[in-house]
Amino acid sequence: MRRYPAVSPSGNRPGSSPSGWADFLPDRTAIEEDAAAPELPVALDMPGKVADFLRATELDDVERAALDQGVTVRRGQGYTLHVTAVPAVQHRLLVRCQPLDGGPGAPAVPAQRKARREYENRVSTLTPSP
Repeated sequence: MRRYPAVSPSGNRPGSSPSGWADFLPDRTAIEEDAAAPELPVALDMPGKVADFLRATELDDVERAALDQGVTVRRGQGYTLHVTAVPAVQHRLLVRCQPLDGGPGAPAVPAQRKARREYENRVSTLTPSP
């Protein structure tokens, strides 16, 4: 049979906290003010025209993995790629599809420009760009 130490007149066991809850809480550590919280992955729908363009370009390993792990969802005549990645990768993918807007000497296809704008609107709802 296990015996506990006598209870003090205040109702606490010797060595325990006054509320009794501190014994059950994990040890607290100081959190650095400058420490950034890790970014959590965010799922966004990428238009198929943007995904097709990005698959044909040179991408980093992280960006390529995000595209390869995306889930294809059929939408009418085209498709949408459900891409899950941290916001920084989503922003980098958006920057890489900039040529879809056209430029000097490069014609812009209106459907591709619209698809890029839609993806830009979705990415802009995330945290500010790095």
